[in-house]
Amino acid sequence: MAEEFTKVAETQDLPPGSMKAVNVGAERVLLVNVDGSYFAVGDECTHAAGNLSDGDLDGDQVECPIHGAMFNVKTGEAVTPPADEALPCYRVKVDGSDIFVSNK
Repeated sequence: MAEEFTKVAETQDLPPGSMKAVNVGAERVLLVNVDGSYFAVGDECTHAAGNLSDGDLDGDQVECPIHGAMFNVKTGEAVTPPADEALPCYRVKVDGSDIFVSNK
């Protein structure tokens, strides 16, 4: 499958230090603004399937609201237990004020 990008938001919708769940095809993706740079990872915790968009963002780490697992939103890495599996990562492009996320 060729990489395709979907418009998911505009820059004014996502100020630095914020995050939101977006849909890219059938996938629910967490879009995050860390100090003006945009990152996208899977929105589902790899430990307990909690929606990370309901958790807390601290710098470049998001905390799952269910058991407190932490993930790096830049790399998808599981930083603290109980999660030990990384999140899927998606490429992000900004064109003017439009934010696009890849389908893989």
